[in-house]
Order: sequence, then C-alpha cells, then structure tokens
Amino acid sequence: MNRQIQVKKRSRYLMLLLAVCLLIAAAACISVSIGAVKVRPAETFQIVLNRITGKELFTPFWEANTETIIWNIRFPRVLMAWIVGAGLSVCGVLMQALTKNTLADPYVLGISSGASTGAVCAIILGCFRFMGGYSTTFGAILGAALSIAMTMGIANYRGKITSTQLVLAGIATSALFSALTNLVIYGYHTGSDKTKTAQYWMVGSLSGADWETVGYTAAAFAVTLLVILLFVRELDMLLLGDDAAESLGVNTGRVRLLIILMSTILTGIVVAASGVVGFIGLVVPHIMRSLVGAKHIRLIPMAALAGGLFTMLADVVSRVIVAPEELPIGIISALIGAPFFFWLIRRNRKR
Repeated sequence: MNRQIQVKKRSRYLMLLLAVCLLIAAAACISVSIGAVKVRPAETFQIVLNRITGKELFTPFWEANTETIIWNIRFPRVLMAWIVGAGLSVCGVLMQALTKNTLADPYVLGISSGASTGAVCAIILGCFRFMGGYSTTFGAILGAALSIAMTMGIANYRGKITSTQLVLAGIATSALFSALTNLVIYGYHTGSDKTKTAQYWMVGSLSGADWETVGYTAAAFAVTLLVILLFVRELDMLLLGDDAAESLGVNTGRVRLLIILMSTILTGIVVAASGVVGFIGLVVPHIMRSLVGAKHIRLIPMAALAGGLFTMLADVVSRVIVAPEELPIGIISALIGAPFFFWLIRRNRKR
C-alpha cells in the first residue's frame, strides 16, 4: 500500500513538473514574440533554433534586424526573467527553512533592499571600483549580507525568532536600506545616466538584460543550486527543530551558515541584474509546498521552475498592460504578492 502511494505521488510530481516545463516553453515563446516588432511564434522558434545549433536548419526568410531583436534583446530578457524568478524562489525556500517561518523571503526580510543599496552605492558613488566590471554585483552581495545579518540580529530574542519579530525586523531593515538608497540617489542627483540607472533598482526591470549578464547570473545560480541540493536532507531535518536535527547528526550551525551564504550570494547577484523584485520568494514556495510537500529534494527544483515561470509571465504583463510603454516588473510582482502576503498573515493569525 505504501509503495502504491509513493508511486502515485511520484507520478503526480512528474506530471506537475512536465506541466510547468510546458508552460515555461509557452511563456518563453509568447514573451519573445510580442513587442513593437511583431514576430510569429513559428518564426521565433526557427530563429532561436538556428542560433542555438549554429546551423541554418531553417532557411532565413526574415530580416536581419528581426533576428537581432529576437536573439540579442528579447531572448536574453526571457532567460534573465526565468533566472531571476528561480533564484528568488530558491532563496525564499532557504529563508523559510532557516527561520521555520512561511512568511520569510528575501524581500520581506529586507535582503533585496540591502542588495539594492549596495548596487546603487557602486553605481553612483563608485564604491568597490577594485572589482572592476563586477563592482555592482559585489556591492549588491555585500548589501544583502549586511541586511540579513541585521534582520536576524534584531529578530533574535533569547535564541528564538517568532513570526512577528521576523516580519517586524524585516520591515524595519527594508525601510532603513530603502531610505539609504533614496538618500544616495537624490543626495547625489545630477541628472546623469547613473542616477537614472540607479532609480530602476528600486522598482525592478529586465530591460538591461544581455548575454553577458545572463551568462554570469546563470552560472552563479547553477553553482548555488547544486550546492544546495547536496544538503537537502539537512534542510529537511532542520524543519524538525535544532535539537531534533542535532540528535540526527546534523551540524545545524554549518547548515545555517550555508543557507545564509547561499541566499546572500544569490540574492545579491539577482538584484544586481534585475533590481528589486518583491514577493516571488514568498508566493511561489508557499504554493509549491502545498502541491509537492515540504521535502526539499522535490520542493527546490519545483520552486525554481515555477518561480521562473511566474517572473516570465509577470514580465509579459508588464510589457503589454500599458503598451507601447513598459511597467517595471517589480510593480506587477508586488500587485500579486502583497495581497497573498496579507492572506498568509491572516491565516497564520487564525491558527
């Protein structure tokens, strides 16, 4: 009987995995095809396949400008949208495992705001120049580290972190770093491109995606994900409580340090690439946990895929809702995530 239940669960998981992958493919096709220059999905597919294989599998009948738009502008943006959503969702899973709190995510805990402050300091003030072209990324990672340390430090009371303390600490940390970001932007406002670039970190945007940014962001995400997947058993044990986890042979201090390190690096890199995009790490992991369970070997891959899909769809909405203008993607994610956050708080309060 138990074997039949396990087979049924596995089949359900694989079906859900396949469905999400198909939706990602469909969302990618739609996202690449829409814009000021209309391109048929079949034409988009042929262009992408030709470029990926490096061969003319399909005879080009489209203009060279069309291929440039698809391959160098829209396709990197679609990939970046998926990476950003996947990264933030995985960070949300890690934060929730660390705090044993479903309200935790990089945005709510102020990590995204801290990363944004670090990135803005690098852009406008020229901090971290010794890092060369990666100064913005380094600043974002450093800001994320400072913010998570501050949030956890404020929320910790006699070795315990309650939901209320965590949320309040995150709000306070987010407000502080948002104020610092605005201070840097408007205190050193010169009307230059640097100021305009910095302002977009506050609301999130994927318009600056290119192949170089996609490359190093994807590499960082892949390495981080592989490291996390090596510790899925420890993450499961951590949900039982520190005492129970240690009795089962888990080094809770090491696992906590790993979670904080991976979350900081991943959030910093994602924010450096896209700006602040909120609530993805809260909404997606919660929904996926209700569908596939709390075991991290299933939850993390599914949350990554679904988070990427969520951000891709949000990006499509941001591009068409006020066309030909474009809304920042952070606005769309907040409009979806904030009501969900309110509902989650009310549900936890009733419990």
